[in-house]
Order: sequence, then C-alpha cells, then structure tokens
Amino acid sequence: MKAAQTPPDYSRHPCFNVEAKGKFGRVHLPVAPKCNIKCNYCNRKYDCVNESRPGVTSTILTPEQALVYMDKVLAAEPRISVAGIAGPGDPFANASETLDTMQLLRSHYPDLILCLSSNGLGLGPHVDEVADIGVSHVTVTVNGVDPEITKNIYSFVRDGKIIYRNLDGAELLLARQMAAIEKLKSRGVVVKINYITIPGVNDHHAVATAETMAKMGVDLFNCMAMLPNADTPFADIVEPTKAIMDTLRNSCEEHLPQMRHCKRCRADAVGLLGKDKSGEMAGCLKSCASLPATPPKVRPYVAVASLEGMLVNRHLGETTKFLIYGREENGYTLVEERKAPPAGGGIGRWEALTRLLYDCRAVMVSDMGETPRKVFQRAGISPISMSGFIEAGLDAVYAGKTLAPLQKRAKKSCGSGPCLGTGTGCG
Repeated sequence: MKAAQTPPDYSRHPCFNVEAKGKFGRVHLPVAPKCNIKCNYCNRKYDCVNESRPGVTSTILTPEQALVYMDKVLAAEPRISVAGIAGPGDPFANASETLDTMQLLRSHYPDLILCLSSNGLGLGPHVDEVADIGVSHVTVTVNGVDPEITKNIYSFVRDGKIIYRNLDGAELLLARQMAAIEKLKSRGVVVKINYITIPGVNDHHAVATAETMAKMGVDLFNCMAMLPNADTPFADIVEPTKAIMDTLRNSCEEHLPQMRHCKRCRADAVGLLGKDKSGEMAGCLKSCASLPATPPKVRPYVAVASLEGMLVNRHLGETTKFLIYGREENGYTLVEERKAPPAGGGIGRWEALTRLLYDCRAVMVSDMGETPRKVFQRAGISPISMSGFIEAGLDAVYAGKTLAPLQKRAKKSCGSGPCLGTGTGCG
C-alpha cells in the first residue's frame, strides 16, 4: 500500500494559493538564458523593460550574482517568500546554473520556498537533485497529451545536439514530460501544469490534458490564454477571451484545481502578484549583473570519504556518503554527514557533488580520476588524494602542514585501471 503523503503547503506560495497573493511575493532569478525547444508562440526578447510576459528579462545573472540580488530583493521587499527560476530559457537547458543557484539559495535562506518552471524536456535526470536541494514546487508546461496536436505547437525540440521536428519532436517532449512528472510526484514535489491555450490548435484538448494530469497526481492546473507575440508563427492568432478561458477552466476544474490568478510573469518578475516591481528593481538587477562572475566564497568545511570515521580510506567512485568537518578553537568537529549522489550519470555526478559540497574548501578521498579532479578544481574545491588519519589531513588543509607522508602510498583509484573517472560507478 502506498504511504499517504503530507498535503502540499500552499500557504506562502502566491502562485499556488490565491489567498497568499496579497501577503507574500516571489522573485524570478534570470539565470537560464538557453532553451531546448522552440515554441511557435514564444519570442524571447531579453532586454525589453516595457513588456510583462514570459521570456523577457532586463539581463542575465550568474548563480553568485543571483544570490547578491536575492539579498537586495529581500531588503527592498521582505514579503518575498518564493524564489524561482523561469527562464528566460529553460532551467534544464541551463542545468548547472539552475542547480547552483538553488543550492546557494537553500544554504543562505533555509526558509525560502524554491520553485522552478520548465518545459520538462531536460528535467528528468535532475529530479533527485532538485528534491534533495529542497525545491518544493515545480511547474511543467504541458500543452497537450496528444502528439498529433502538440506537433503543431513546436518548431523544433533539441535533445543535446539532435534536433527533432513535427511528430518526432512532440512525441519525445511528451515522453520526457510524463516521466519527469511521475518522478517529481514520487519525490513528493508539488507539481503545477501550465497549459497554453491556443485557439484552433489545442483549445479543444485542455480537458483531456487536465484529466491525464490528474491521474498522474498533479496538484494544480493553470489553463493560460496564449499571448500573441510579434515575429512568431502564431502572431496572428487572436488571444482567447476571458469568457472562453473561464468556461475552459470550469471544465478542467472537474479534474484538477485551477489557478485563475496567473499574471504571465516575466523571467525577472519581483514583488507581489499584481504589484510587480521588476521595473523598479531593473537598475539593481543590472548592477548585480555587472559584479565579478565568481566572487570569493567562504568555505568553512572539509569533506571526507571514510569507512569508519577515523581514516581517509574510500575513493571517490565508491563513497556513498561524506563526513563534513569544521574547525573549532580546540580542534575539529564532525558537522554532519551528506549522502553522495548515486553512481552513474557521467560528469553530471561530479558536478552534483560540487553542489553537495558547495561550502567545503577541500574533499579528501583515497583517490580519484582526472575528470572529477578537474571538476572539483573548477568549482574551487581542492581535491586531495591521501591515505591515513582524517585529523592529519585536516591539519594539512587548515594549518598548512605537509601532505607528503600521506600521499606516498598509491592505491587503485577512480580513473586508474579499467575505471576512467567517468562517474558511471567504480568497482
């Protein structure tokens, strides 16, 4: 029997709870410029401050700049309870930037609600990390569950370097969306569906889509009117009227609760719904975007791979958890344990590890391959291969003592012999 899940908490999320929209606000952090699909209704004009629609932002931020901007946003509007990423492209066409930003926000603002909005194409492989970071609300734009209908909505779907068009693209996108939604719900994430209603294309298909999403355990359905955009294939389609949308939402509500207060927000929206301050904050946003891309980070801890908590004796590919140590006045203290990502996933596993160990200045293992070593170095985390007592390694990191005696004995490692350090699991 499936265990009962805790009911989702909408109390401080203004997009998921109409009662919260005048009490709590949200900020969209524009860290995701690239997109992996081309919708026939979308025109992503980044630099237009006079438009309020999805895909528009005044500028792009790095994850570190986004954290600085978040500080300033909360100072200006303390009622902000939600930080989300909604473009201007897709968060998972920019997975590293998205997940780095979410990890930084979670570490600095543990009570902040974290939210993502995606087309779902690249979401699936990152669901576990999304949930582990603590992203509690995810919106997936699903414009239909019949590829014969949705093939008319997308010019192309790009999976890595391969471009799919027409029915092939629509089938791939739908399969990825369904798999991602199923996985999100298995991790207890609150899921909202955005359905862009396009007259003459998919307006007759909304109820069937809502019914299918309800069967998958989706929490909320947002039936949105398409906003015609210049220089797009759908530019001449007339926006559905309020009366049409009300009728459609009433029909969809037979299957799922409806979001009726959506403002079709910009990718850099900030403030209360209906009282957006993106114009007021545009100068601050651009100022943060001009900051150095990688400001110095405070990293107080060291991560250790150990079997028993005394010796450094696990190599990177084998370890299932990391012991996190910090320095105190009278020595070192074990702060916590952190579960390592599962084996597999190639370089993505090593990048996920750097996010897991974002506050560590070094990682101590018996050995590792060249690929993860380079990934850790790029992230500003010193990769240390050694054998011996943990305390001796900590002395080397914190007190600058030599590691040479601890590095004499070579071991079979991740990246040696049959293992190439690819993150696919070592023997």
